[in-house]
Amino acid sequence: IVSLLAWQYPELFRSYETWIVPLLSVVMFGMGLTLHLSDFSYVLQMPRLIFAGIALQYSIMPLTAVVLSDLLELDPVLTAGMILVGACPGGTASNVICYLARGNVALSITLTAVSTFLAVILTPALTAELVSKTIDVPVPDMLLSILYMVIIPVSAGVLLNHVAGNILKPVRLVFPLLSVIAIVFIIAIIVSLNAQQVHQIGATVLIAVMLHNSAGLFLGYFTSRLLGYSTTECRTLAIEVGMQNSGLAVALAIKYFTATAALPGAIFSIWHNLSGSILAGFWSSHEK
Repeated sequence: IVSLLAWQYPELFRSYETWIVPLLSVVMFGMGLTLHLSDFSYVLQMPRLIFAGIALQYSIMPLTAVVLSDLLELDPVLTAGMILVGACPGGTASNVICYLARGNVALSITLTAVSTFLAVILTPALTAELVSKTIDVPVPDMLLSILYMVIIPVSAGVLLNHVAGNILKPVRLVFPLLSVIAIVFIIAIIVSLNAQQVHQIGATVLIAVMLHNSAGLFLGYFTSRLLGYSTTECRTLAIEVGMQNSGLAVALAIKYFTATAALPGAIFSIWHNLSGSILAGFWSSHEK
């Protein structure tokens, strides 16, 4: 609804472009507040499963973005935006979707946390490797941006939760709502900046995003099956692979490319929550 409002009345949101990075940092801090240091112990308990999840996350989505961009003949700027989405870590909403889908929530939380911290290296590196050479990817600057926008806020949230978790319980309950509001506002800003282009490229980008997300969910599930994991673990890995931190992709695209490059991330933010919820509803009503 807010996206449609931003499309029809872009002047309402266009002037808030500089808010994108601070809003994303708020979302990341809220994510940190939901994590405990003990969540990372899962890495030591099941290292092979965690490695498989991270490997699938950072291979399926970036490569699928390249293939789909070529098939749909997207221009280099939109292709860069697609690849950025694919090269980002798992999304914060994946943990909720995993819970609704009767997946392994502890595994989901751990994969989201680990992929987020690895993003400081892998996201700039994969983007630079896969984006067309005609577009400059400032890897060191992007690395620092992820450090400031993601790693520091998440780490601060984790440490604060560890030190004063009980005192902050009422605040933790508020942050999911704040995160939703922040992401919705970020999407509205991007749509307003691309109001004219949406008429021309909106349908193509929507198809690209839907296929990208569907490929991540499908390949994440069936590749996990081939690796011999249980249904619960396959559901979890599928959700972690298919649901991206598209808010980070939006922030990086607007900072280092153009507003148009941020459009795939904005649409992905809307679509993957819808598809994830539908899939979770289907899985929760079927036996494992």
